[in-house]
Amino acid sequence: MGTIRLTMAQALLKFLDQQYLSVDGRETKFVHGVMGIFGHGNVTGIGEALERSPGSLVYIQGKNEQGMVHAAAAFAKQSARRRIMACTTSIGPGALNMVTAAATATVNRIPVLLLPGDNFASRQPDPVLQQLEVPGDYTVSANDPFKAVSRYWDRIVRPEQLMSAALQAMRVLTNPAETGAVTLALPQDVQAEAYDYPEEFFTRRVHYVDRQPASKEAVKRAADLLRGKKRPLLIAGGGVLYSGAMEELKEFAEAFHIPVAETQAGKSSLPWNHPLNTGGVGVTGTSAANRLAREADLIIGVGTRYSDFTTASKSAFGHPEVQFLNLNVSAFDSAKWGGAAIQADAAEGLAALREALTGEGDSPYRSGYAEGEIAALKREWEAEVDRLYALEHEEGLAQTRALGVIQESIGAGSVVVCAAGSLPGDLHRLWRPEEPRTYHMEYGFSCMGYEVSGAFGAALADPDREVYALVGDGSYLMLHSELITSLQEGRKITVLLFDNHGFQCIHNLQRGHGSDGFGNEFRYREKETGRLTGGYLPIDFAAHARSLGAASYKASTAEELRQAIADAKKENRTTLIEIPVVPGTNTDGYESWWNVGVPEVSESGKVVEAHQEMKKRIQAAKPF
Repeated sequence: MGTIRLTMAQALLKFLDQQYLSVDGRETKFVHGVMGIFGHGNVTGIGEALERSPGSLVYIQGKNEQGMVHAAAAFAKQSARRRIMACTTSIGPGALNMVTAAATATVNRIPVLLLPGDNFASRQPDPVLQQLEVPGDYTVSANDPFKAVSRYWDRIVRPEQLMSAALQAMRVLTNPAETGAVTLALPQDVQAEAYDYPEEFFTRRVHYVDRQPASKEAVKRAADLLRGKKRPLLIAGGGVLYSGAMEELKEFAEAFHIPVAETQAGKSSLPWNHPLNTGGVGVTGTSAANRLAREADLIIGVGTRYSDFTTASKSAFGHPEVQFLNLNVSAFDSAKWGGAAIQADAAEGLAALREALTGEGDSPYRSGYAEGEIAALKREWEAEVDRLYALEHEEGLAQTRALGVIQESIGAGSVVVCAAGSLPGDLHRLWRPEEPRTYHMEYGFSCMGYEVSGAFGAALADPDREVYALVGDGSYLMLHSELITSLQEGRKITVLLFDNHGFQCIHNLQRGHGSDGFGNEFRYREKETGRLTGGYLPIDFAAHARSLGAASYKASTAEELRQAIADAKKENRTTLIEIPVVPGTNTDGYESWWNVGVPEVSESGKVVEAHQEMKKRIQAAKPF
C-alpha cells in the first residue's frame, strides 16, 4: 500500500472530497464545500489547503462565524440531510462564535462539520494570541465549549489522529438518529504538519444509510394498541420529511381515517388542503388540531421529539386514557411519554404498521371519528385563516394581512425560511404549503438571526426555487451578515422584513403574564423616567439593505406589498422588502398554553394572579 505525504489540513480536505452518501441506491456527494473566515488559527493551515488543493470542494467566504454555520445547517436541512458544508474558523473568538449555531444544528438534528482552529499543540508560542488559559486544566481551550453542543467532538493533536477522527465524524454526520454538529478542533501547528498518509484513506468512500426496518414484535404491539383506540391523532415531525415518508404518511392516514397534525419541523409533510391535514399542533397550533389533540385517545408521533411547543407544555392531551405510540429512528425520542415504541425509519415503520392493520385474518381498522367531524373542524379553521389573511387594521398593515398577501403572491414552489419571534407562530397556524420542503422553519432552537443566513443556505441547496426569509426587525438586527454572502455568490434571496419596532413576540408574552411591558420595544430612553418609553427609533431598513448592495423596497399597505413582491421577482440579486406592521397583530391562543414560569411573589397583583393561573395549568398537565 502506497502513501501520500500531506499536511493534516490537506489530508482532511482530500478525505472530505471523497465522501458519498447512498440512500435507496442513489449516491450523492456528501460534502459540498467549506465555508470559512480566516484568522491566524487556520489561514496558513486549512486556508492554504483550500487555496492550493481543494479538489472539487467549493469555498464560500462567510461574514460572521455564527451566520455561516446557520447557512451550512440550512443547506443540510434543505438537502434532507443528504449533503453538508464544513465550516472553518480561527481560534478563540472566531471559534466561539460558532457555538450558538452548533447548538442550533444539534437541537434540530442537522449535520454540520465544524473545524475551528485551536491552540498550538506544541505549546511553543504559549500563550498564543486569543488563547484561553485555564490554570487548573491547561488542556482546556476555547473549543471545549463545543463539547456540550456537539454530537461528536475531537481534538487532533497529531496528524495521524485525523484518520480515526475523520471516520468517526462521518459515522455521526451520516447517522439519522445520531446526527448534529460534529467538531474537530484543529491546533494551528498540527494543521501544517505533514504525515505519510496511506492512499487507502483517500479512496472513494460511500456511506450507506439503510432504512431501519421495524421489528415484527414492535409492529404487532403497535397494531394491537391502535386497534383498541377510536380517536387516534398522527403528529408528523421532521423525521417524516428527512425520511421522505410523505406518501407513506398520506396512505396511512387515508387507510384508517386518522387526522394528521404537524410540528414546525414536519409542516409540509402533507399539502395543507388534504382533507386529513388539520395543521400545526400545540402552542402555535390550529384550533382544529388542538381540539383533536385534547380528545385523542392515542397520539401517534412520527419523527417528532415532542418539544414543549408541540405538547403545549404537556397540557395538549386531555383524554384520561390517552396513550402514545412513537415511531422514530432515535431510541431517545421514541422512549418519550412512556409510549409504545417502533424504532425505525418513518417510511419503513408506517408501511409495516399499515400492513399489520390490513393483513389477512383481521378486520381492517378504521378510526371512530364521526362522519364529517374532521372536515367540520378543518372548515372552521380555514375560515379563520381566511379572516386573518384579510384582516384590516385602522393603524396600518396587520401582520396576518401581510402574510396573506405574501402567501398569494410568492408562488406555491417558493421556500419560506423563518426561525424566531411572532412569525413562526403565525406561519405554523396560517401558512398553506402545497409542496414538501417549501416550509423551512428552525424552531428547535428558535435562534434569532437564523433567517437571513438560513435563506442563503436554502438557496445554495435548492437554486431552482425562489427563497424568502421572513424575519422580524429584532432578528434582522442581530444577524444579517450572510446577506452580503448571497450577493457575493450570486444566490438571490428575498428578505421580507417585518418591522414592528422591537421584540414584540416577547413583549406580548410579557404582558400576557402580568407585566405592563418592559425593555422589549425599540424606543428612545426618556430623561424624565429613565426608561425606554420614548418614541420609536426611526430605522430605515430598506436604506440599510441598499447600502450593502441589495435591491430594496418598502411596503406599508397590502397593495404596496403585492407590487413590491412582483418587482422583487424581477430582480436578479438579493432583495429586501421592508414591511411596517402594527405591533400586536399576530395570532395567539387557539386552545393552547405555554409554561414560561411566572414569579410567585411580585409587587404587581397581575403577576401573582398569572402565577396562580400557571399553577392550575401545571396541575392539569401530564407529569412526564
